[in-house]
Amino acid sequence: MVGREGFEPTKAITGRFTVCSLWPLGYRPTKATLYRLRYCVPMPSFDVVSEVDRQELKNAVDQAQRELANRFDFKNTNSDIEQKELIITIRTISEEKARAVRVLLEEKFVKRGLSLKGIDWGKFEQASGDTVRQVVTIAVGISSDKAREINKLIKEKGPKGISSQTQGEQVRVTGKKRDDLQAVMALLKSEDLGVPLQFENFRD
Repeated sequence: MVGREGFEPTKAITGRFTVCSLWPLGYRPTKATLYRLRYCVPMPSFDVVSEVDRQELKNAVDQAQRELANRFDFKNTNSDIEQKELIITIRTISEEKARAVRVLLEEKFVKRGLSLKGIDWGKFEQASGDTVRQVVTIAVGISSDKAREINKLIKEKGPKGISSQTQGEQVRVTGKKRDDLQAVMALLKSEDLGVPLQFENFRD
């Protein structure tokens, strides 16, 4: 039966309720599409997130702190690394030494498999006792601006039929085919978006 607006109503029975979906005139949905509609099977999807392994972060800072205490070039510099959750504070005698501590931290991050993206190395500040302080912030979650950038990239360069939507601090990507979702993952990996990305909750 064709409706007055030129659409063919397709019905899906879900428990006690009947859900009607209007297809464009002449459109013939695939069997897979009808099956998902009839039984409310979700489309293949995955979530794009930006997280950090906090245990590995702690391990990296601990290793850097131990090396700092034993290195001759940091002797008598009052150098120290303090961590509180995702905030790391570097204290030392000069900006030059603070930069050396940063190099040490980055080496430990890479060794523990932590990304160097999304790290905010704050400005140098004068602290008590003629020391210099630098506050380092480890960012987690996808900001609204970064989510818009990801959604735009997927829309412009992703396979046809792929959709994405911001959900809090992550992006949900949905498509009909597993291969298309994997293509989106490859696309996001190839782009330098300035933050570490992980792909979770893959649903086939």
